[in-house]
Amino acid sequence: MSWTNVYLVCFLLGFSLSAASWLLTMVGVHLPGMHGAHAVHAHGHVAHPHGGHHVGGHSAYAAAAPSPINFSTAMAFLAWFGGAGYLLTRYSEVWPLAALFIAIGVGWTGAALVFWFMARVVWSPDENLDPDDFDLVGLLGTVSSPIRAGGTGEILFQLAGARRVAGARSETGDAIAKGVEVVITRYENGLAYVKTWADMAADAPQ
Repeated sequence: MSWTNVYLVCFLLGFSLSAASWLLTMVGVHLPGMHGAHAVHAHGHVAHPHGGHHVGGHSAYAAAAPSPINFSTAMAFLAWFGGAGYLLTRYSEVWPLAALFIAIGVGWTGAALVFWFMARVVWSPDENLDPDDFDLVGLLGTVSSPIRAGGTGEILFQLAGARRVAGARSETGDAIAKGVEVVITRYENGLAYVKTWADMAADAPQ
């Protein structure tokens, strides 16, 4: 197989797969490996109580930028590399080795442009949502309506950057006055079960 045919095959393969991936993305189909965005696992601790923060350590996911090496950039490299090589070998008298290096440079340029477009336009750091951000267990809140002994009241807390209100019941069954800071220990049937800091300290291992 001649260099011209090699370049032509690279161009057709890269161009057709790139077009197919973009069309699938437009209709909402995402194939494995087409996107380089990934999540970084970390652990966090709250040094002091603030409403809406989780108590203690938990896993979190920080969205990372797309990897430079992914399906889209690889196919862009093939298309640009093949197109440039084909034109150079078919319509010019450039030495074959020089044409190869030029085609590689053009391919890297095309891949870099696609990566820049993905990182600056397509990818968003908010697209990978952390399930922990919507987990009520461990959140700090403040009693806004007194919780009666064996009964219910209301608490205020922060969730996903917004202030929320929820019906609440004391985990121990004791009354909790308005304005007391509490920790949500579980959430069932639309009610948040809470404990005060005193109760949490009493339950902590000595």
